[in-house]
Amino acid sequence: MTTSSPATPTRKVDLRKFAWLSIITAILTIVLKTSAWAMTDSVGLLSDAAESTVNLVAAVVALIALTVAARPATDRFLFGRAKAEYFSAAVEGLMIFVAAAVILVTAVERFVNPRPLENLGIGLLIVVVASLLNGGVALVLLRAGRTHNSIALRADGKHLMTDVVTSAGVLVGVGLVALTGWERLDALVAFAVGVNIIVTGIGLLSESISGLLDKALPDEDHEVITEILRRRTDATVTFHGLQTREAGQERFMSVHVLVPDDWTVKEGHDYIEALEDELKACLPELTVLTHLEPISDPASYEDIPEAHVPIHDDGSSLRPPET
Repeated sequence: MTTSSPATPTRKVDLRKFAWLSIITAILTIVLKTSAWAMTDSVGLLSDAAESTVNLVAAVVALIALTVAARPATDRFLFGRAKAEYFSAAVEGLMIFVAAAVILVTAVERFVNPRPLENLGIGLLIVVVASLLNGGVALVLLRAGRTHNSIALRADGKHLMTDVVTSAGVLVGVGLVALTGWERLDALVAFAVGVNIIVTGIGLLSESISGLLDKALPDEDHEVITEILRRRTDATVTFHGLQTREAGQERFMSVHVLVPDDWTVKEGHDYIEALEDELKACLPELTVLTHLEPISDPASYEDIPEAHVPIHDDGSSLRPPET
C-alpha cells in the first residue's frame, strides 16, 4: 500500500522579486565600474566590470529559471518544474568561465604591454560604492536562498559575493600601482581575479550537477527525519528503506512502514497520516511517500533499496521480528 500527503497545494513564495533586485543591482554596478575603467584605463577595473556583466546575464537567467520553476504541475510535468533552478546555476557557472577567459587574456596582454593609470582616486571611489551595493544585495540573496532552499538565489548570491571579493582585490592592486608605480601589478591583479572566479564557477557547476542527479537531502534534514522515525519505532511498528532527494525548493522522502499484520487499511492509513503530519511540521516543504507492509512477512524485508539512509543503528528493521 502506497500513500502520500493530501493534494493540498502549498503556497510558494514568489522568489522572482529577488532576481529583479539582482538585475537592477547588476545594471547599476556595470555603469559604475565601466565608468571607473574608462577614467583609469585599469585592466583590473575592466575585469571587475566584466564580471558584473556576467552578473547581469546570470540574474536574467535566474529570473527565467525561477519563473519556470514556479509554474504549477501539469499533465506533462506531474511533479512541476522545480529543477529549472539547477539549469540557472549551471548557466551561471559557464558564464563565469567565459568572463574568466576574457579577463585572463586581457591581463596577459596588459602585462606584456603595460600602460600608465589615470584618475585613480575617483575611479577607486566608484568601485567602493559599487562593491558596497553588491555586498548588500549578495547578503539578501544568500539569506533568501537558504530560507527558501533556492539554488538559483544561492548561486546568484555567491557570485555577487565573489564580485565583492574581486573588487576588494582590484582596489588593493590598483592602489599599490598608485603607490609603487609598478604598472604590471595591475595585470597581475586582473589575472588573480580570473583564477578566483574560475574556482567559483567550478563550485556552481558542481552544485547544479548534484541537484540534477537527485542529490539526497542535507544531513541535518536526515537527522530530523530519522529522529522522528526512531521515536515512533516500538515492538509493533518499525521503518526501513528511507530515501530522500531535493529538487529546487522541493524536498522528497520515501520510507517503508512496517505495521502489525492484523491492522485494517484504515488503521494503517490513520497512522501514516499522523506520521506525515509530524514530518511536515518539522520540514514544511517535504513531500512524504510511504509504503505500508506487514511486519511479520519475510517479503517485507526483500524490497529494501540498495542505497538508503540508515534509521536504526542495530539494523533491527532489516529482518522479521522473532516469533
